[in-house]
Amino acid sequence: MKTVQQIFDTKPLQIFSVSANTSVLDALKLMTEKNISALLIMQEGQLLGIFTERDYARKIVLQGKASKDTPISEAMTANPVTVTLADSIDLCMQMMTDKHIRHLPVVTENQAVGMVSIGDVVKFIIADQKQTISQLESYINS
Repeated sequence: MKTVQQIFDTKPLQIFSVSANTSVLDALKLMTEKNISALLIMQEGQLLGIFTERDYARKIVLQGKASKDTPISEAMTANPVTVTLADSIDLCMQMMTDKHIRHLPVVTENQAVGMVSIGDVVKFIIADQKQTISQLESYINS
């Protein structure tokens, strides 16, 4: 069984986060600077929510709110679905598919330690399948 930990064996555990009182505009600036499409909302080390481009479109743009004047707490998704480092890649895919989400915060001992995106999962699966194919080809040719 392949796990979330194995994804982070190939990429650094990083957290990009803002506090609940950060403006949506400042959050978007950070997302642009880091070239990411989701941020964790944290307060005193605790995960409060997640803010994604989808949240921005649905909760700010379509409702005619001003990004500069709206705190991220009004636009975030509170109590997001999370995974642990020990959870399987299959579970991540299942959760993302069932809940129509693209990002899963990774939590260890009630602390956010990173985030897994659908891109991370797909990239990992493709690399794993390539390795399996290579091993099978070596076995067949030996």
